[in-house]
Amino acid sequence: MARSLLPEAVEAYLTRAMVRESPLAARLRAETLRLHTDDAGMQIGADQAAFFALLVHLQGVRRALEIGTFTGYSALAIAGALPPDGRLIACDVSEEWTAVGRRYWAEAGVADRIDLRVGPAIETLAALERGGGAGSFDFAFIDADKPAYDAYYEACLRLVRPGGLIALDNMLWSGRVVDDTNQEPDTVAIRKLNVKIRNDRRVESCLVSIGDGVMLARRK
Repeated sequence: MARSLLPEAVEAYLTRAMVRESPLAARLRAETLRLHTDDAGMQIGADQAAFFALLVHLQGVRRALEIGTFTGYSALAIAGALPPDGRLIACDVSEEWTAVGRRYWAEAGVADRIDLRVGPAIETLAALERGGGAGSFDFAFIDADKPAYDAYYEACLRLVRPGGLIALDNMLWSGRVVDDTNQEPDTVAIRKLNVKIRNDRRVESCLVSIGDGVMLARRK
């Protein structure tokens, strides 16, 4: 899957010339590509990581959620932008993938800011809500199994505070969302959720064309 809809030369300029990426973050991206070639498209790009770090700073985020951690690149960016006492709860189902991230989080000195929960994310989110977490998070990033996006979105709406921000990745889905003949479950789920969020009076929203498309929804 294409990580960006931009022409290759423009994408290269954006990610190689215009992003200040740390050597450690670049090594994590490279290791992910080497070890997980078939799945590497699940990793966000350096430009997107910089974008999320900026959002975290702008929002004054102290408590964050991540649904879909993979090898930890996005968590590294988010946690690195948190204050020293900030916390990111990162959800993933894979011990193998997240073990890669754990090494880099430790090397970056942000491991103490990341609370990794390995297991079905919907169960983790429900447990947070039962434990009094409703309305206590400032930021949530959703980048996991697409048919469950709607459920993750609804859970995050309950967990983020008024004024909190939810970001959802892959919302252009390599351009497949505009092909009405494409009725694959992932495509249909994303297409429906884009329309739902556009019409959702509980949020202010904007779909931006960074990477594979990021939907931003700010809870009113």
